[in-house]
Amino acid sequence: MGIVTVPQIDSEAAKPYLDDASQKALADRLARLEGHVRAIRRMLLERRCADEILLQVAAVKAALNKFSSSLLEHELKACMASCMDGDAEERLNKVTKVLSTLLKQS
Repeated sequence: MGIVTVPQIDSEAAKPYLDDASQKALADRLARLEGHVRAIRRMLLERRCADEILLQVAAVKAALNKFSSSLLEHELKACMASCMDGDAEERLNKVTKVLSTLLKQS
């Protein structure tokens, strides 16, 4: 698997959807995930039992899902407030319908 390059975005032109506290919390969560993945690598190199390693892999997957969920929540709140027409209930219904459709297809 190769390195993924992320296109650079002009940070002054982009609207921030994360306040400083949320950004720090998400960055800290990723740092913990990085440490956890390194620990799994060490377990593999130490030839630990597969069941122990897989248990830790499951924990990392759950933590990554939680990170993704939190990031998506921030993005949706910002988008719903600035990009969508209608009252709050209508906007929420639109997003819920789209997410439901997306998750059924995955």
